[in-house]
Amino acid sequence: MQDKFQELINSEQPVLIDFYATWCGPCQAMAPVLDNVKHEMGDTARIVKIDVDKFQEIAGQYQVQSIPTLMIFKKGELLWRHTGGAPGSELIKRLKSFA
Repeated sequence: MQDKFQELINSEQPVLIDFYATWCGPCQAMAPVLDNVKHEMGDTARIVKIDVDKFQEIAGQYQVQSIPTLMIFKKGELLWRHTGGAPGSELIKRLKSFA
């Protein structure tokens, strides 16, 4: 998975990573927000959910200590990071600024 993750974040288009857990209430609340963002952005950005319980190594590598944690990568570079929920309009604005 580590290799696939690297390949994913090396994308030419911005990639929003949602570090979450199935038992996390605020994480569950972000799901419909992220669906709306994905719909709004279409093919100009990718949105990927990473379960911190299943992929502890990746979460550890990026020092994810609270969830949800949202990160935007492009060409392998971390461009933005936010801990906690975020409104869809903010995420769309951020993704468009990196597109």
